[in-house]
Amino acid sequence: MKKAVTLPRIRSRALRILLWAFLGGLAMVTIGAATLAAMFWIYGSDPNLPRLSNLKDYKPKQKTQILASDGKLVGELYVERRSYVPIDQIAPTIVNAVIDAEDADFRTHEGISIVGMARAFWVNLRSGRARQGGSTITQQVVKTFVLSPEKTIKRKIQELILARRLEQTLTKDEILTLYLNQIYFGHGRYGVEEAARFYFGKPASELNPGEAAMLAGLPQSPERLSPIKHPDAAKARQTYVLEQLVHRGHLPAAEAQKWIDRPIEIVRSPEPYLDVAPEFVDAVKRELEKRYGTEEAATLGLTVKTTLDVGLQKAARAALEKGLRELDGRQGYRGPIERLKPEKAVDRLKLLAKKLAAATPKPGETYEAVVTEVSDADKSLVVDLGGWRGGVLLEGPADERINPDGKKPTERFQAGDVVRVRPDASLPKPRAKVDGAVALELGPQAAMVVLDPTTRRVLAMVGGYDYELGGFNRALRAKRQPGSAFKPILYATALDTGQYTPASIVNDAPEVYDLWKPKNYERGAFLGPVRLRFALAHSINTVAIRVMHEVTPPRVVETAHALGIDEELPAELSLALGSGVVTPIEFINALASFPAGGKWAPPQIIQSIGGVPEPEAEARQALRPEIAFLTASMMRSVVEEGTATGAKKLGREIAGKTGTSNAAKDAWFVGFTPDLVAGVWVGFDDLRPLGRGEAGGKAAVPIFVEFMKTALKARSPKTFNPPPGVVTARIDKRSGLLAAPGEPESETMDEVFLDGTAPTQSAPSQGEVDPSTFVLEQMDDEQGATRAPPEQ
Repeated sequence: MKKAVTLPRIRSRALRILLWAFLGGLAMVTIGAATLAAMFWIYGSDPNLPRLSNLKDYKPKQKTQILASDGKLVGELYVERRSYVPIDQIAPTIVNAVIDAEDADFRTHEGISIVGMARAFWVNLRSGRARQGGSTITQQVVKTFVLSPEKTIKRKIQELILARRLEQTLTKDEILTLYLNQIYFGHGRYGVEEAARFYFGKPASELNPGEAAMLAGLPQSPERLSPIKHPDAAKARQTYVLEQLVHRGHLPAAEAQKWIDRPIEIVRSPEPYLDVAPEFVDAVKRELEKRYGTEEAATLGLTVKTTLDVGLQKAARAALEKGLRELDGRQGYRGPIERLKPEKAVDRLKLLAKKLAAATPKPGETYEAVVTEVSDADKSLVVDLGGWRGGVLLEGPADERINPDGKKPTERFQAGDVVRVRPDASLPKPRAKVDGAVALELGPQAAMVVLDPTTRRVLAMVGGYDYELGGFNRALRAKRQPGSAFKPILYATALDTGQYTPASIVNDAPEVYDLWKPKNYERGAFLGPVRLRFALAHSINTVAIRVMHEVTPPRVVETAHALGIDEELPAELSLALGSGVVTPIEFINALASFPAGGKWAPPQIIQSIGGVPEPEAEARQALRPEIAFLTASMMRSVVEEGTATGAKKLGREIAGKTGTSNAAKDAWFVGFTPDLVAGVWVGFDDLRPLGRGEAGGKAAVPIFVEFMKTALKARSPKTFNPPPGVVTARIDKRSGLLAAPGEPESETMDEVFLDGTAPTQSAPSQGEVDPSTFVLEQMDDEQGATRAPPEQ
């Protein structure tokens, strides 16, 4: 009986519990729904909720591309590496692949997809890992463009609200365009166009299904799915996307299987010329920042076409670096400057401690240091600057310069060696126990500029050995003395006065000017009366000073400024020997006026910005064409018989001038053919002498020659043609007068003159020579020319 009574009671109680549970759940759902609705209303009414109308005028941060003259990509400026493309320039396959991989219902939902979230949850549950995301493409656009990255309930609700609103503001294709141009694809690449070019070396419009599927799979986890870092994971993800394309009817199964069976083929060097001309990239960056501002210059998506010739740039850098390595070897800059015994090393460290006044060495300064430890294991040195210990890593391009044979550290250095070092905070410390990182001071630096004298387009520019972006570009910024390389400007001024011709006789003899007694490069080497052409060819200082005294320094300064040298120059006699300072590019460009018929124009590095050609600066006639030709003709003798005979081996008509500043702190050579100018400067940044026996002809000319071997291969030989107003006369080498009839060819030469300035008097015949002409006879003897003083 008890059972019959108890069972109905139990059932009744259970029903009541279920009823109350249902009612409670319903109440909770109602309250939850009401709460959620309230939250949606409150957050949706927030006056600070971002507006979506701005997305209609979407202006992404695009990279600025820097191109060589032939269109090769040589540099990029960017905050985010992105190239914007409209959706009609994106292959339909990748559009479908992205939708099928990220948001299969994109074309039909209104911003959010409950079905999509459920599907993603189920797919991820079955696979045991995240294969699909729950957010729609619209939600991802909202998250990327208008919301903060914080993960809160408020932000998530606002995301859903804004996703619905975005669908009412933009079309599906507009939303896709935003998404495909904004998302990150790994390796610093943003947007599908940049990703396509990086991974496959082609635009997004040319992607095949296999490539499209690989890219479409990346946004889920760009680093984990990178085909470069994790090829297996990338292949698995590509396979999944291809299967989705088949499932959604966007790709035939057989076509998908073809790409599933093929390996992913990545372009390993999609941008092979990006490091070829950092000097041009830096120069363009400075110009754009000047025009548009620092950040805008790197985000406007401009294309800048430069005047760079990639082949000539590579040849110039190779020649410059080879020449510096050879100079290192001649002067012993590859190893320690001194080797000390233990007791002497202790004394030297005490001396260094006194010199190191500050507790920490200053960046950019050069210091002597004593090697205390050498390690082959980590390729390093520990050096003592005088109570401050520095670590030196012996690897990388800089060390390759001074260690061309690849020797071990212990084969090159030992404790007690004295080396020169410079602090460099950008380098890692090789060991924890040192105070900071230092680098071995390399040998001299150099700069080179190559330009077209007619257009003044800079074809190549090297700012130093192993130059890197943001470095000190010596071609543009170094202010150095040109030495005797300045003499063509002096002699052009002299010719322009009408007082001098290339055949004018000037006495090479000692003379005192206000207690200053200038000397030739070789003490005591004076040749007596010499022709002006010969004086320039052999860079005779005393002759240059005499001419400067007659012409006057202010007039020469005026000529230099007309030729584009902006630096303030000393209006003194010493200017004849190049005592002022110039930058390599302005000086080389100034001398380019000689093969350009006396016309000067500023050097041009940029051809166009954003497809708009840069206005060409109007050339001005800085020198009369006749004077320019006469000066260039005299400069040809520098190569034919003077201080730059090393360039004769090129077998072309070449003119130029060497230069060596006081104490050989600077070595120059500026040379040219009728259609190509190349100038080289060599020197230490801290103004140390280059070393015993170094001069323009020894340190700079070989770099010029090495470069020209490559540069002239593609250029047909050209000659220097005289303009109207120039005449030629056969003269006697000894006197500069007209050659006497019957004189042997070895004693005469053709000389050029301004019309009306050629000599009218004939030289005495060979039999009439008197003792006063003996020096002149010896001057042009082949052995005598060899013994003539080198330039300074």
